Amino acid sequence: MALNGKNLWVALVFIFGLSTPTLADVAKVNVDGSGVAINGYDPVAYFEMAKPVKGSKSFKATHDGATYQFASKRHLGLFKANPEKYAPEYGGYCAFGMRYGQTSKVDPNAWTIVDGKLYLQYSQGTQAVWRTKPQEYITIANQLWKKLAKTN
Repeated sequence: MALNGKNLWVALVFIFGLSTPTLADVAKVNVDGSGVAINGYDPVAYFEMAKPVKGSKSFKATHDGATYQFASKRHLGLFKANPEKYAPEYGGYCAFGMRYGQTSKVDPNAWTIVDGKLYLQYSQGTQAVWRTKPQEYITIANQLWKKLAKTN
């Protein structure tokens, strides 16, 4: 099936649903049942190693109520020194979904760094769409994230 406008709309509705949750409805940071962000992946590795790397329970830090895990003591130190630099945008929710005001889970292997900020995506397919107009999507997502944050 070709990904034309109608098919894209159907896919987005399927992925993100029709309702728009507020941050009062969801956690400020996208975490698993144990409170771990990014499914245990090291946020610093995206910047320092240019790839997703699973973190270790031996190296962890808490930021905004979420536990982040790191692949090394060095990465843990970098994060502690500047968590805002390394923590993903939109609380680690899908950046493309946030463009529609949705808080969706992510695939740690679907990511992009734009202007020094980490953006995670729902899937590789979503990431491909995101990469077509990242600045446009970021501008809209930033506005919607601020709106959602005000409700919390």
